[in-house]
Amino acid sequence: MISSKELIDRTNISRATLNNYIAMGLLPRPLVSTPERDEESRARQLGYFPDSAADRVIEIQRLKREGYTMAEIVTRLTSEGPRPEAPAGTRAVTVPAPAGESSEDAPRLTVEGIAHPAFMVNYNFEVTWFNAAAQSLLLGTASGLPPTSDQRNLFRLLLTTRSQSERNRLALLRFHLSLAKERVSKTTLMTLCQGVPAERLALLDRLYGEVEPEEPRPILDAPLDIEHTDGELMTCRMYAAFFREGILLVLMPAGLESDDLVSFLARRDEVIRSLLRKRLPVLTDLAVLVADLQGSVKICSELPPEEYFELINEICCAMTPVFRKYYGTHGKHAGDGLLYYFFPQPDSNYIFNALRCAREIKAEMQKISKAWQIRKNWLNELYLNIGLTEGQEWLGTFQSATSVDFVVLGDSINQAARISDFARYGAIWATKSFIGKLSAEERIKVRFGVNRKSPEDREVFVSSSYALVSALVNFEIARNEKLRDIATLPVTEIVEVVVS
Repeated sequence: MISSKELIDRTNISRATLNNYIAMGLLPRPLVSTPERDEESRARQLGYFPDSAADRVIEIQRLKREGYTMAEIVTRLTSEGPRPEAPAGTRAVTVPAPAGESSEDAPRLTVEGIAHPAFMVNYNFEVTWFNAAAQSLLLGTASGLPPTSDQRNLFRLLLTTRSQSERNRLALLRFHLSLAKERVSKTTLMTLCQGVPAERLALLDRLYGEVEPEEPRPILDAPLDIEHTDGELMTCRMYAAFFREGILLVLMPAGLESDDLVSFLARRDEVIRSLLRKRLPVLTDLAVLVADLQGSVKICSELPPEEYFELINEICCAMTPVFRKYYGTHGKHAGDGLLYYFFPQPDSNYIFNALRCAREIKAEMQKISKAWQIRKNWLNELYLNIGLTEGQEWLGTFQSATSVDFVVLGDSINQAARISDFARYGAIWATKSFIGKLSAEERIKVRFGVNRKSPEDREVFVSSSYALVSALVNFEIARNEKLRDIATLPVTEIVEVVVS
């Protein structure tokens, strides 16, 4: 074992650099303990590392001398296999400085502290956040972003920004196309940029064919020559950190120490929470799915509290992977129901994603129902009643001290919730406008319609038809009173979704 002080003396690094290497995953977290009386007597506590830690630091120093960036070093060394294991008893702490030795730790970098151009895009390459430096240098907008998600597409902004120099436009387009090429087809990209002047679209088309896609990795950096307003050309490095929610991009002049930035990007949970808190509200197309447990009051009264909560948690845990599979975003919903949003995706229809998701969670619920019937020896059937609709609404976040929740403002959520109240026995009901957003190829994969009364008072299923809620509901029944809000809404039942 080697103490932190011995490691620093042997390798001639600072304590701040040592802590950065730990944060980046290049070194294991130390075992912190009180040293022996004859060892470092002035220190109350020291961090201890495996002996191989010194060799790891020397290897990092060699790679830096050879010109590798810290992002490249992190990718190279962490992909070679597991780093040296920390000793038993390791805990996540910063290496303490011996008593009398001043710690060289600077304040940790934060989103607010990024002094260079930084912005975030989702995987449609729509800008969801940017700082002032990015606004002036990259986006060229003095009045902020446009309100709608399609107008915030980064490629549209880069192609149409008048204050952008042609050299910078080409450099930025090439870099971001290298990120987008594995995720967005050329057809989709050209569709997202509809309305852009023809000569600019031709440029985008040409560059898309020329660039090579970047290999996916947690943190990527690449050189980029940027022209300043005075005409001076400066070599920079563009860092890209990939998260489930999107890509954070930071542009820094080459030669600046990047350890702090890479260490910051390595704190993934902290970074994404900060970015979500700063996400700009946007007017976006979306589909809304609300699923409510039928008879939840009755089920709650029949089960012990711990079993009822177990049931609800089991339902949520079973459904979460399905929602994630179809790019659903969790929203807040009162009670024990589920609310998810589906936003436009690069190469799939968000409406069809919501439909396929509804079909799968219905099948999952049937499995859970059977399992609980066997477990409880009861005849209760458990149903999730599903309501689907679509619209264009404002998306933002509501924040507390400990959480960030996506929230959509508008009638779409209320509509979907009322439709789920209307649905019975695990049925999936959707609005006419929702079905209307399916392509012709997708619509033939969906069997939908409404049951109607024949002259002989028999129910007849009329395929590919809709009905007003008021024609399907008896408002004289007290429990239907809340459905008056959607009385004039045309709806249809989704009977089957064919997945080829």
